[in-house]
Amino acid sequence: MAEVVLSAKGLTKTYRRSHLGRTTFSRGVKDISFEVNRGEVFGLLGLNGSGKTTTIKLILGLLFPTSGEISIYGQRVPNREAQRKIGYLPEVPYFYRNLNPTEVLMLYGSLSGMDSKTLPDRVQEVLKIVRMEHASQKPMREFSKGMLQRIGLAQTILHDPDILIFDEPVTGLDPLGIRQTRQLMADLNGQGKTLFFSSHSISELERLAHRVAIIIDGGLARVLLQADWKGKEGRLEELFIETLEASGAASQGAR
Repeated sequence: MAEVVLSAKGLTKTYRRSHLGRTTFSRGVKDISFEVNRGEVFGLLGLNGSGKTTTIKLILGLLFPTSGEISIYGQRVPNREAQRKIGYLPEVPYFYRNLNPTEVLMLYGSLSGMDSKTLPDRVQEVLKIVRMEHASQKPMREFSKGMLQRIGLAQTILHDPDILIFDEPVTGLDPLGIRQTRQLMADLNGQGKTLFFSSHSISELERLAHRVAIIIDGGLARVLLQADWKGKEGRLEELFIETLEASGAASQGAR
């Protein structure tokens, strides 16, 4: 039986805003439940504004749910020890651009409490994994978006986490950057890492994911298995559009 490493149960987030004496409420996500198994690639698919990033922030403990819960290895979030097993790559990673990759990774490793004796070797190891060892001493202000994304991946795996969470990992990359990022993600999964990533790029989900959860207007509409689209070009897109149309969301367009 597969080991569940990440689970959401009845996850709901409602945003409350007050302005000039008026309080308004808006939906983040509503009553989402799913489980992610060890070693799988689990994708979140949805239109912009559907709740993908909110879900990720709830998993990371950056937001607190209005109701429901997130568990990592059976430990309810927030839990520092459980969350140490996660590596996170935001959609737009930010770095001190005057520093070079070695300096940045040394800084993040120190802030994470990594062993100062082994950290320098680990920094060089992850730079090699993401194919950036040749630029280890170059200031990052000279880097392209794809190069910065690879440093983001290096930071994500620096502490050797079990679960890797990526928010729109190929947004803004050129075709070469997309291919390189996709291959790195596949390699990490091949090493036994569990991958959880959001995207509105259906082609990337088709290539990488074992299961895909479709989120519409903050709710979980359906979960698809790889067998539902494998070997059927364009089938995942068809299933996504069918799900949007059934919900009435297709007429709303991307937000």
